[in-house]
Amino acid sequence: MRTTIDLDGELLRRLREAAARDGVPFKTLLHRVILRGLEPPATEPGPTYATPTFQFGRVREGVDLVKARWVADAMEDEELLRKRAEGR
Repeated sequence: MRTTIDLDGELLRRLREAAARDGVPFKTLLHRVILRGLEPPATEPGPTYATPTFQFGRVREGVDLVKARWVADAMEDEELLRKRAEGR
């Protein structure tokens, strides 16, 4: 089937250079490029990474873990204020 398409000048130049470099007719190269573009992308599995885990034991009775982040934030704020008072 014959069809007409408009190609950007730079794209046309690159396609012609590739056809000449590969020693194939322009039409053959264009078919290969279009078919390659229609194929689903090849997904290669990435490197696997294992995160180490540690056993810290059991939570003591009466310790509220929901508020643990609030306590940590308050301790960090106190430390920042202490450093600021020391001029650091």
